[in-house]
Amino acid sequence: MNTRLQKSPTLRRRRSNGLGLGALMLSSILISVAATCLADPVAVFDLQWGKGANRQKRIFAIAFYDADAPQTVANFKKLVQDGFYDHTTFHRVFPNYLVQGGDPLSKKNDRSIIGTGGPGYTLAPEIRRKHLRGSVAMGRLPDKVNPNRLSNGSQFYICLQPIPSQDGQDTVFGEVVSGLSALDEISHLQADTNANPVDRVEVTRTYIIDRAQLGHPVPVK
Repeated sequence: MNTRLQKSPTLRRRRSNGLGLGALMLSSILISVAATCLADPVAVFDLQWGKGANRQKRIFAIAFYDADAPQTVANFKKLVQDGFYDHTTFHRVFPNYLVQGGDPLSKKNDRSIIGTGGPGYTLAPEIRRKHLRGSVAMGRLPDKVNPNRLSNGSQFYICLQPIPSQDGQDTVFGEVVSGLSALDEISHLQADTNANPVDRVEVTRTYIIDRAQLGHPVPVK
């Protein structure tokens, strides 16, 4: 799926600054004990969109491929625990195809820059898994400006159908294990010419729990 600057899950225009491998490995080591001690950790995203009586709230959860993408998984868990994704949006939607989020610039009101941001570093590729329905992968800049296929440090996309054209292109690091139908719903929201939903689809809260806790209330901290 190369239309990588328009219809693919990659980023536009801006490169992220590099981060030394040592610093990134240290960040991975410093992931909180609470998450690493869970038997089967999942990252939960609370979402909302619409206003007033039309406000909608949904939840989805991501399980991780630690063995296949350990550096990417460690980084993602840390961002979740740090609240990095809170108040970001899903800024690209393609009906029954994919949804993309994770850009810190989506916290701002300037829609022209959304899709170009990140945490200020990139991640080494860990390209091993296929893009299936529910697969979660990292976005990246196209090969022309990113021949090493480094992943953006925070932007990710979720496949709503198998996308074999992306196999061997991007790092798949997890899968949606709950709430995929909510993402199907979001993919059909009215969007602008950049595929950004007209109504803001905001991440209101993220947290990591054991998969066994899914479906049970989680206290707001």
